Amino acid sequence: MKARYIQVEKARGALELVTREVPEPGPGEARVKVQACGVCHSDSVTVDGLFPIVKYPRVPGHEIVGIIDLVGANVPNWKSGQRVGIGWYGGHCGRCEPCRRGDLVACQNPSIPGLTYDGGYADYVVAPAEALAAVPESLNSVDAAPLLCAGITTFNALRNSGARPPDTVAILGLGGLGHLGVQFAAKMGFNTVAIARGSDKESFARDLGARHYVDSTTADVSASLQKLGGARVILATVTDADAMSSAIGGLGFRGEFVILGVPSKPIQAAVPGLVLQRQSIRGWPSGTSIDSEDTLRFSEMSGVLPIIEKYPLDRAAEAYARMMSGKARFRVVLETTA
Repeated sequence: MKARYIQVEKARGALELVTREVPEPGPGEARVKVQACGVCHSDSVTVDGLFPIVKYPRVPGHEIVGIIDLVGANVPNWKSGQRVGIGWYGGHCGRCEPCRRGDLVACQNPSIPGLTYDGGYADYVVAPAEALAAVPESLNSVDAAPLLCAGITTFNALRNSGARPPDTVAILGLGGLGHLGVQFAAKMGFNTVAIARGSDKESFARDLGARHYVDSTTADVSASLQKLGGARVILATVTDADAMSSAIGGLGFRGEFVILGVPSKPIQAAVPGLVLQRQSIRGWPSGTSIDSEDTLRFSEMSGVLPIIEKYPLDRAAEAYARMMSGKARFRVVLETTA
């Protein structure tokens, strides 16, 4: 059986549509007929060859939703016909220190769809069974796909922070991650503050659930947050180091500045507040497959959904360019209709 795959032949190469034989799943693996796959900025790691773990040719894509069509040996918990998702977490080695301590998403020898094995820009993907997450029936596959990266990252960062409702939580940025972060924070019961550039975004931020809005082009972000008593958590979804640096001063007592976006240069922070108010700056990755299931279930129950633009699989190169332009509102998703 042959099917379509969108692959990169080499680092900094073009996304090309090819036809390949569909592989059989090995022991501990399942084959999934892809229905939808999100186009994430992290796919540039594969396209541009940013990590040495990527071997070419490679099919990108790690926001995958589809139907299991075949399972390999020793896969007791999954069967053909089940709808599943696969996110950034695509398996773990079980040998490194993070794995041995139970922190599987921090595995030092990770398996990642679209990086270490072929991802979801395709009609089919084969993945380790431990990477699979059940998808609630009422969630559309196209809506569910971005929740497996942008969704799980913001949801998991918030629920693993020290914030408890009705603490003040600020979301820095209203893009692909931020528009979901605002929704999650509001639905979790936090006093939600949205921070973005321009007064024109305030109405949108409030529609997402924000109780407060800070226009970073006209207001001092840190001072604005301090007027609200200081933030228990600031979730930094942007990739602008200067924007991050200007917001850190808005933390309150035991406040946490949680970095999700990866800036190209270092951020800066005044030390006294970090020391005297026991504040912290830390990063957060995504989560494991059970975290994906929790994210999808919470989204289903609360109505948190991404705002998306859809493209057919054979227009993957166009979809990727749209995502990289920064003009998409707000997540781009490939649909597989063949």
